[in-house]
Amino acid sequence: MSTLNQNGTPAGVTPSQTVGPYFKIGLIDERWTRMIPPGEGSLITVAGTVLDADGKPVPDAMLEIWQPDRPAFGRFGTDRVDGSFIFQTLLPVGLQQPDGATHAGHLNVSVFARGLLKRLHTRIYFEGDALNASDPVLALVPEARRATLMARPVNGVERRFSFDVRLCGPGETVFFDC
Repeated sequence: MSTLNQNGTPAGVTPSQTVGPYFKIGLIDERWTRMIPPGEGSLITVAGTVLDADGKPVPDAMLEIWQPDRPAFGRFGTDRVDGSFIFQTLLPVGLQQPDGATHAGHLNVSVFARGLLKRLHTRIYFEGDALNASDPVLALVPEARRATLMARPVNGVERRFSFDVRLCGPGETVFFDC
């Protein structure tokens, strides 16, 4: 017969633990805050926070951003204290698909964080873009949840946007199966 700990588990057995994440080691360079693609356009700043189910910051998450209208990629870690992130790029523009549909300007985002076995996929759209109303992917999202995909101008500043990623709970960001 084995000895039991006070919590009723066999002595010498430890609970399983999530290993990592270790994104800051080898995957993220703290100086990566710009993903300026070639071409002309309006330089913008996007800032936000990755939040957990309780609305608390996730200080060890990583975001990968792809810009579908031009060749641009960025990888950003969240701040070790407040879970914030910030990056600069050119404002994305609408993109016509081979089937004739036009997608609103957006950024594709992958989110990596502790406790996630697979990365999460979402998009950042920009509030006020006239093409949002006819975007075929945005149209798949229930209207009440579309706001979770919108970056909003900060205090009316034209080229600075706020976008938070809520991993779950109230106001959870819409994530797509890919």
